Amino acid sequence: MVVAIDEVEQECLGQLLTANFPYMSKDCITINHNPSGQQGDNFSFTHEYAYFLHLAPGRYIAEQNRENEADWDERNFRDVTGEESLRSAGKNCFYPILIKDGELVGFGDVCNDDYHPTHMNVKLDNNLIAIYPVDPKGIERKWRFARNTVESIKHELRAHRLEKRDVWDIKRLKKTFNYKSNWVDTRYSANNHGTQLLNHIIPAAPASYPKSLYTVRDCVHAALNGSTKSAVLDYFAGSGTTGHAVIKLNREDNGQRKYVLVEQGEYFDTVLKPRIQKVIYSADWKEGKATAPHTGISHAFKVLKIESYEDTLNNLQLRRTIAQQSLLDDLPTDAQEDYLLRYLLDIESRGSLLSVEQFNQPFDCKLKVTVDSAGAYEERAIDLVETFNYLIGLRVKHIDTQRDKGFVTVTGWLPTGEKTLVLWRDVSQVDYETLNRLCDRLAINPADSEFAVVYINGDHNIPAVFTSLETEGGIEKKLKIRQIEPEFLSRMFAVEGV
Repeated sequence: MVVAIDEVEQECLGQLLTANFPYMSKDCITINHNPSGQQGDNFSFTHEYAYFLHLAPGRYIAEQNRENEADWDERNFRDVTGEESLRSAGKNCFYPILIKDGELVGFGDVCNDDYHPTHMNVKLDNNLIAIYPVDPKGIERKWRFARNTVESIKHELRAHRLEKRDVWDIKRLKKTFNYKSNWVDTRYSANNHGTQLLNHIIPAAPASYPKSLYTVRDCVHAALNGSTKSAVLDYFAGSGTTGHAVIKLNREDNGQRKYVLVEQGEYFDTVLKPRIQKVIYSADWKEGKATAPHTGISHAFKVLKIESYEDTLNNLQLRRTIAQQSLLDDLPTDAQEDYLLRYLLDIESRGSLLSVEQFNQPFDCKLKVTVDSAGAYEERAIDLVETFNYLIGLRVKHIDTQRDKGFVTVTGWLPTGEKTLVLWRDVSQVDYETLNRLCDRLAINPADSEFAVVYINGDHNIPAVFTSLETEGGIEKKLKIRQIEPEFLSRMFAVEGV
């Protein structure tokens, strides 16, 4: 988990993270995101903070790939000084490294204690040369990695010819390093690589203080610890920099990372969504025009709009008589509020948001949706099929949409691992008899063992199938055919654990 914060709340956030995640290690780094500084009475702040929370011990933060050759580090792979560099200090680090025609080809086994090579280079058959960690004075030292771990850095090692001594040695060229705790590179500037970068993508974008793309890119890269298939969640998505950073990382290494962005600001449609659309088409933009359309990628993302508090109120329909209203008006204000919270929303408005009747024609379901901050609303279609998939946690495998024929089928797996079929139908088009013919034609037989669970909306005459399970000495009967309506409503309006 990564949390960014400024200097005002950094200390309090650190205490909250410690209190809520006591089992995790917490690292706080500084990011020089405002090189010109924010003017104050005493100090000009140039930095913000980022907390990284991860398990410990072990490596959970990726190493940084340094692109600038001047930042690379080349050094002898043989330990060279002090008692700790001797063979006796690390027996598993004394083994031959094999080269052929100047190229590293493999590693030999750890040498027996009684074996002492006569030279740092020993010629073998097939033009192989075994290189040992022996210094020019003939002192047996050790390699910097043990035999059981050296394979992991083989790509960093190379044979190095010492012409004056007429011998081969091993060098390590290191291009990856631990991320430092103070990020001062100019690419972390929120002005140059945040605001200006965004304005090149969307001129005059109405977004405040977007972070540097490279700040977020490096945070995501570090936190994923080398994974190229993880999912990244940002529930304060802002201008969409996190989504942009994930797309950038996937471009760099052909990764399959995914992102989930959550944002309720009005600039979702004017900044976040068009930004993602544009950076998919081209990696680079200038003054609103794509400058690298050849970098376009195959990519799909889905926009889900969640019902708001205002949408709920707009769709409430109260069942109250004139006498009941009169009595309510005479109650004290505190009593009216108590009535609203404890009775009205639960009893008087029950069934007004989604009635069972609406499930008979699930593809025509509409709700009044707020369209602006003033409270104006309009009727819009609601996707009950998609909503139900999320409510039951269905991992979807296949969707067959044939709404012109009055049905949609969804197959997949529940979180329990049960293979599941969800059959939605327009009851006015697919009645009892038509439903049975449909199941036969689609080779769907809910009575067999192909599916562990089958959901169907509306009344039907398909026989329910039970499977018996022994649980703690008793017999539990589990219904294989389930009605969509009660499952949908119970999960939609469940308050347990909220």
